[in-house]
Amino acid sequence: MFKRLIEDVNAVRDRDPAARNFFEVLFLYPGVKAIRMHRRAHFYYKHNLHFLARYVSQKAVRKTGIEIHPGATIGRRLVIDHGTGIVIGETTEIGDDVLIYQGVTLGGTGKDTGKRHPTIGNNVMISAGAKVLGPFKIGDNSRVAAGAVVLEEVPPNSTVVGVPARVVRQDGKRVALDQIHIPDPVKIKMDALESRIAELEAKLGETK
Repeated sequence: MFKRLIEDVNAVRDRDPAARNFFEVLFLYPGVKAIRMHRRAHFYYKHNLHFLARYVSQKAVRKTGIEIHPGATIGRRLVIDHGTGIVIGETTEIGDDVLIYQGVTLGGTGKDTGKRHPTIGNNVMISAGAKVLGPFKIGDNSRVAAGAVVLEEVPPNSTVVGVPARVVRQDGKRVALDQIHIPDPVKIKMDALESRIAELEAKLGETK
């Protein structure tokens, strides 16, 4: 645990130019405090001490403004920069060397059972206000832009932007986008509903 704590603090010092020294990061950075308390809560959670795990995690929310479910699995050297408003769901899995900014949600859509939350690969950056919703993976070395809403798997070495998010760069190369014919998920759903209604009306007509 102590070795992990030193790694967490040094990861912040490496990534945050405002971090002046080891003890400032250790005692005053809310992201480090949230991760430290999560590791304790996760230990209780894995040993079926769920009430105690939730107590520690909620105490962390009150102190830091960062909500990490005790069931979430977090790798090494996670950096939470600023951190206010971050929510990380129960079945989330986060790899090593991940950077997360304020206002990020790693959550579910309410449609899934079991594994409901995303898996974040190694060396991923998730920018401020981004939402990653569902039980899919964000590939290693990928970047999620500020305010993006990610609803499907992201390949490794990719950059995604927008609502819903789409890949704009992969393996260091720009991905050509057709700005006119970008699929509209609402229209796709409405077309499917209209098709189903027409099908049911046809069947109803056959029974008369």
